[in-house]
Amino acid sequence: MTSTSPLATAPATAPPARRFRDAMAAVASPVAVVTAMDGERPHGTTVSAFASLSLTPPMILVSLDNRSRLLAIIRRTGRFGVNILGTHQAGLAAAFARPGADKFADDVIWSLSADLPRLPGSAAWIVAEVDEYVTAGDHTVQLAHVLAAEPGEEGTEPLTYHQRLFGTHTPLTT
Repeated sequence: MTSTSPLATAPATAPPARRFRDAMAAVASPVAVVTAMDGERPHGTTVSAFASLSLTPPMILVSLDNRSRLLAIIRRTGRFGVNILGTHQAGLAAAFARPGADKFADDVIWSLSADLPRLPGSAAWIVAEVDEYVTAGDHTVQLAHVLAAEPGEEGTEPLTYHQRLFGTHTPLTT
């Protein structure tokens, strides 16, 4: 049988972690840059493990690697921003996904909004305050109350990650 997928999937004999990664590649995820301030210095990282959690009260969840410098900052400050990226920001998603301390150094345009780093042109902006930290495997999930939420400019298509590629949602025609 010939595969039409652009990905080489793991054979059934592959390690469980690789098969899990391949299975999760089939899930389209939103792409966001989570940000926080460490004194005067902005920090941020790209995440795809982000979701709406509750409407009453408004809550979201974000998952960060336990070794993340950003997670340590959020634990100290208790607050973070979520820049839900638009399709025109795939370069930012890639830049903030790379390892390294100063992801804002490469001519990244940003401003403070609610004392948190905000990336202009995002599909949406959320300010959150952590209610609870839940350690889950090699990540920690932050369950957070939404303090402010703003949609981006009308017509900004959200960036998604699917089959290890950036893209966007295409509505079905009926």
